[in-house]
Amino acid sequence: MLPCRRGNPQGMHGPVSFRDPEGVQHSVEVGAETLCEAAVLALRSFREHDCAPGPAAHLAIEVKSPSVTHTVVTRAVNDWLDGGAKSPKEAIEKRRLKDLLDA
Repeated sequence: MLPCRRGNPQGMHGPVSFRDPEGVQHSVEVGAETLCEAAVLALRSFREHDCAPGPAAHLAIEVKSPSVTHTVVTRAVNDWLDGGAKSPKEAIEKRRLKDLLDA
């Protein structure tokens, strides 16, 4: 299960990175309210720059101030987005993040 909980009240800022099969590390700086939003924003940015990670790629999400790094598997982000919602609030969040990813 993907931990899509909220970070600190001011949101989270920091790099999201992954290593591609050739060993190249890719990183993008994002600002987000949740880990899922940070993952989605990073996936969209990587896709826009023609370096989208594969479904098994691990995204390292570093939350600064205080600095914390979370690693999630790309497939888990997509599975969570495609899965059922536990509440109307979660359904709205999933729709918003899917729209962000598809933008």
